[in-house]
Amino acid sequence: MPPSSPSSKRSPLGAIAGATYPLRAVKLVWENRSLWGYVGFPMLVNAIVFALLYVGLLLPGLEAIDTLTLRLDARIEAFVETSLPPWLSFLSGLAEAIDILLRLGSIVGLFLLVGILLSLFGTILGAPWYGQLAEKIERMRLGSAFVPPQEGIGAMFRDIWRAIAYEVKKLVFALGASIFLLLLNVVPVLGTIAASFGGLIVGSILVGLDFFDPALERRRLRFRDKLKVWFSHLPASGTFSFVCLFLVSVPLLNIVTTPICVAAGTLFFCDRIWHEEFAATDPM
Repeated sequence: MPPSSPSSKRSPLGAIAGATYPLRAVKLVWENRSLWGYVGFPMLVNAIVFALLYVGLLLPGLEAIDTLTLRLDARIEAFVETSLPPWLSFLSGLAEAIDILLRLGSIVGLFLLVGILLSLFGTILGAPWYGQLAEKIERMRLGSAFVPPQEGIGAMFRDIWRAIAYEVKKLVFALGASIFLLLLNVVPVLGTIAASFGGLIVGSILVGLDFFDPALERRRLRFRDKLKVWFSHLPASGTFSFVCLFLVSVPLLNIVTTPICVAAGTLFFCDRIWHEEFAATDPM
């Protein structure tokens, strides 16, 4: 596929194209049985990780949300009954609406957190298959694939160290963004809305980086360079990442969609990133 021009890359069509890559990946995997094993084994890993997250985080989190909202309901009802005149009793209905919105927002946030954690642990544990999946898709899409230099037994430990360092840098990035978003909540209403959208953006960036990473890590990019690649290919990288964030946040569905999104990220890399960033430097 020829490289995209800067104008087309930034056009609304680029945003639409970015969102379609998971569907393109489904088509590619379905039509090439040689890829099934590299997708199937990570699905098994994801099922185990999801079961652990479900028992350890999702169920307790839902119970905690129920407890907090019930306590909030009781306090609001007590306040309306004891502190407000009868003609302001209609405020109890408004309080119920706020309670519903708070409950929905908390549940959505919990599902997003589980999805991000599944993406994190799933991509780490599935890395041996995802690296080979990315290589095979590169060969199909580009005619050949970049192969990192073989550096002996020490390379394995360096790869482990790079993986740990990458996750730590992602955590620092997420914490820094979270502090900023928390400060936005000081502004009533508008600040909360902005913080909510900001949280979606940060989650999308982290998920998008995870799904680009099998191709980018094989080229030994630094974290800041991976971020630069993500931002330089907006809006397509943004819509791709947002769709992937949604797909990995739906319980049970995310067991299947995580490896599909890895394949989609590699397709995106081959079609939209490689020509501009690596075509001149990859020894292929």
